[in-house]
Amino acid sequence: MMLTISGLNQSYGQSHTLWDVDMLIEPGSCVCLIGRNGVGKTTLLNCIMGLLPLDSGTIQYQDTDLTAERADRRAPLRIGYVPQGRMIFPLLTVEENLQTGLGALPKTQRQLPDLIFDLFPVLQSMMHRRGGDLSGGQQQQLAIARALVINPEFLILDEPTEGIQPNIVQEIGGVITRLNRELGLTVLVVEQKLPFARKVASHFHIMSKGAMVASGAMAELSETMIAEHLSV
Repeated sequence: MMLTISGLNQSYGQSHTLWDVDMLIEPGSCVCLIGRNGVGKTTLLNCIMGLLPLDSGTIQYQDTDLTAERADRRAPLRIGYVPQGRMIFPLLTVEENLQTGLGALPKTQRQLPDLIFDLFPVLQSMMHRRGGDLSGGQQQQLAIARALVINPEFLILDEPTEGIQPNIVQEIGGVITRLNRELGLTVLVVEQKLPFARKVASHFHIMSKGAMVASGAMAELSETMIAEHLSV
């Protein structure tokens, strides 16, 4: 199994945010985590990435127990992360932003892979532009490319289409599909847009009020589930 989460509980002070969360992600799958705003999706990703402490439960990544590992252990284990809001460095150039992702690799491997320019050719022509001067869609492409410089085996994306123009959304969908289906990368994506989720993902998990309430193959995502757990 690529990722196994068992009995995960997490709290902010007196506020209990995640309740006995279980989740399995198989190697080579593309899993979409869906749910209304504020149900705990980003909190769960932050727990996986070691950015929040757990109250209880375990997180197993392949053969490694991540439960008590520091956040900086993720990248050397080939886990790529694209946070919500992109979080690029606006005053650094595109090239410098990409190079910040290389620090987790041994010095002999700190080289930008050709793949990122194959996937996002626009970035190659913008290497010396500051990240803050890019459009929102270009910044999202940069954030994904930065996560890919470590040649990850597992890629986590938090709402990659948020605030992005439709043509770039389509392009990002194509990139995720290619990474998953052609290159065998395991992907976990948090996404609000159901058409996008159906297009890229092989499986889904639905969160509601901090708990997992449904999961299965994407073809099994029914209108009843959508009405109950996702409709606003």
